[in-house]
Amino acid sequence: MAANSGPIRYSLVIPVFNEEAVLPILLRRLDFLLSRLDGPAEAIFVDDGSSDSSSIVLQALAARDARFRYIGLSRNFGHQVAITAGMDAAQGDAIIVMDADLQDPPEVIEQLIAKWHEGNDVVHARRLSREGESRFKRATAHLFYRLLGKMSSVGIPADVGDFRLIDRKVLDALRQMPEQDRFVRGMIAWLGFRQAEVTFHRLERAAGETKYPLFKMIRLAVNAALGFSDLPLRLAIWCGLTVSAFALLYGGWVVVMWLSNDAHLVTGWSSTIVLLSLLCGMNMLMTGIVGLYVGRIHAEVKRRPLYVVQKRAGFDRNEAATATAKHAINE
Repeated sequence: MAANSGPIRYSLVIPVFNEEAVLPILLRRLDFLLSRLDGPAEAIFVDDGSSDSSSIVLQALAARDARFRYIGLSRNFGHQVAITAGMDAAQGDAIIVMDADLQDPPEVIEQLIAKWHEGNDVVHARRLSREGESRFKRATAHLFYRLLGKMSSVGIPADVGDFRLIDRKVLDALRQMPEQDRFVRGMIAWLGFRQAEVTFHRLERAAGETKYPLFKMIRLAVNAALGFSDLPLRLAIWCGLTVSAFALLYGGWVVVMWLSNDAHLVTGWSSTIVLLSLLCGMNMLMTGIVGLYVGRIHAEVKRRPLYVVQKRAGFDRNEAATATAKHAINE
């Protein structure tokens, strides 16, 4: 197809990890969507270390269709980092992040854009329902968003994933936040700006298997809690004080019984072992919480790059077109 004429207005960022089964459907729907938008658009696929044929399909697409770009990371860096890699490469005035599994319907993007035209800098897509997910996953997701809302020092919208539109100035501000353990939706909420939302019903995966199993969900929840709240540290302090208070009360009770020669005072190991186990367990818990924060500091001070790009496709053509357009304007 012909290249986009003029500067890019919309950039779609789509992280991909072993999605060969869903790509044919996704590409058809994206082709229809891009033809309907009111300005030149690009779709940036970020291959997060796929081991199937996803990279082959997407590189071939980027070679023949000027609207599509491909970024291949050197290994699997994780969903949040893949999103960041795509946004770093985005050239549009509005940047839309969506998943490749079609649980985020591409057609909702037109609603996001309509809200952006109204002057909003960030437009969230909030889920009204979550089809194809177990009761356990729905319940834990509901609990996660509610607890995070209570814990966080910033207002993070409930029932909102990474499916959203952000303005170019929001992206410029976001790129000044190079933290390693990323929770992108929280980072965007922290930035502020004028925000709005649209609602949609989240669909079941069109094909393939989920790339967010339980352990990855837990890791994301931990990153969110540690990155946007000091509540775990404050809970550690209060738990430590509570256990210490009970230990002092128990010690005082033992002393009183000893002074009164209470016959019920049994000398032995049981009470000592229980008390020591409780205190040691609480100490390990508190040390572990503090250790998580120290570990995050250690990751930050190493200053390693967030990701490593192995291959890019489809960008050179667009950069050349942009340079030609700028030269024509200068003349």
